[in-house]
Amino acid sequence: MVQQGIQQILSPIYEATFSESSYGFRPKRSAHDALKKCKEYANEGYTYVVDMDLEKFFDTVSQSKMIEILSRTIKDGRVISLIHKYLIAGAIVDRKFEETSIGLAQGGNLSPLCSNIMLNELDKELERRGIRFVRYADDALLFAKTKRSAKRILRHILPFIEEKLKLRVNREKTSVSYIGHIKFLGYGFYPSRVGIKLRVHKKNVGKMKVKVREITSRSKGISYEALKLKLKQFVRGWVNYFKLADMKTLLQRTDRWLRRRLRMFIWKRWKKVRTRYRMLKRLGYNHSNAIKYANTRKGYWQVAGSQILSCSITDNRLRESGYLFFSDYYKSVNA
Repeated sequence: MVQQGIQQILSPIYEATFSESSYGFRPKRSAHDALKKCKEYANEGYTYVVDMDLEKFFDTVSQSKMIEILSRTIKDGRVISLIHKYLIAGAIVDRKFEETSIGLAQGGNLSPLCSNIMLNELDKELERRGIRFVRYADDALLFAKTKRSAKRILRHILPFIEEKLKLRVNREKTSVSYIGHIKFLGYGFYPSRVGIKLRVHKKNVGKMKVKVREITSRSKGISYEALKLKLKQFVRGWVNYFKLADMKTLLQRTDRWLRRRLRMFIWKRWKKVRTRYRMLKRLGYNHSNAIKYANTRKGYWQVAGSQILSCSITDNRLRESGYLFFSDYYKSVNA
């Protein structure tokens, strides 16, 4: 409650001072806004970026520096004292309580605001130097027209970050590269005939498929209705986040794979030959074909990709049964 009260006092004071290029943990600003601005800069010719990696940012913030920055604006000593108590709240280390002199407690009401107050110092320095940038929380991209310029920006801004703000930059992960080679907020960028476009980064495509596999796992004894609900919730959430990406072809390919997994899930449920026979008959196969297919020795994945199920459990039948596909939902949100 105390944290929330302090946050409500500080937020309107600092919100008015924050950079237009800062998007994380701020009202009426989102990751989508940050990505649109990145795309805008890239299409203005700023296609080389410093992909800044602040090492374990929340764990390494200097609390004394944080108090120093806050004290410039907040003149009420009681408020500063409360914030200081929150910052040094400490942790249990080897079963002993230890006060902390660095770091922000993640998950608290104040941490996101404090992180923006600290990094607003970096934002203002970048603006003073005329550098285009986009920052979302502790993820920041600094834009330049050439690789040489981007390297110069990095070289000149490092001392400010490390010496003035006392933050740690991960030198191994911080890079200067063409925008098409980076990942930002789960998205990638690529050049097209009409300029730079957004796509889902390949790592996030991989994560999506892992989650779909988990939802449609043959070993999970969930009902069809529970499966439909879980899949629907995931598809909606995933597409809503990645809807800025050009991903029509990706989703068509993903849906073909997803439908095969659903058919495999269903076939697995029809464990017995007589169940398979009965269901195949119900789906339109004549007696001889239903007998033949019900007795197949093919594995689950093979059957799911064969005409046995693709001609009976059709795409439209799956839709009519209540399964939501990525492409269908993507079309609806981009209509």
